[in-house]
Amino acid sequence: MRLDHPDARKLNDRVQLEYTERYGDPDLTEMDPAQFDPPAGLYLIAYDPDGTPLATGGWRAQDHSPEGYRDGDAELKRMYVVPEARGRGLARRLLTVLEESAREAGRARMVLETGTKQPEAIALYTSCGYLPTAKFGYYRCEPNSRCFAKPLIVPAGVPDGSPAAGLRHTAGAGPAASERR
Repeated sequence: MRLDHPDARKLNDRVQLEYTERYGDPDLTEMDPAQFDPPAGLYLIAYDPDGTPLATGGWRAQDHSPEGYRDGDAELKRMYVVPEARGRGLARRLLTVLEESAREAGRARMVLETGTKQPEAIALYTSCGYLPTAKFGYYRCEPNSRCFAKPLIVPAGVPDGSPAAGLRHTAGAGPAASERR
């Protein structure tokens, strides 16, 4: 699917309403649907058996920029599960597939930005191994913004769970083991 698919637009409208309820305004991040096209990104929609769209998520390649990204970053965007489908593990499953896709595309680190008014998102990301990182992106100067990162490529000789994992990319080492905005 693409970010401009009708089901994606429908779910995006719902998440924008939720952002407005929680923060007072919708997400102002500009996103071109082509940014999520493979191999430089991926956008997914999860459906229930009757074809109702339940969840979305995507990643787009980001590299060094004045906004604070690093070369090799994959930025997680539009993670959203409709309220009536929450608690089923959809976000966690989408996140796993997105991380695997970004890793296979050679991205070294998954980064995301969320907000303090989304404690359930922060809990999901931290439980999946994401750690706080320096702020980046459109909301990097906002006090309610929180940025997280998780290494996707672990250098040779560094255990997967080590704090040093993903801090550098060793040449030749292959891929290893709701975001507010």
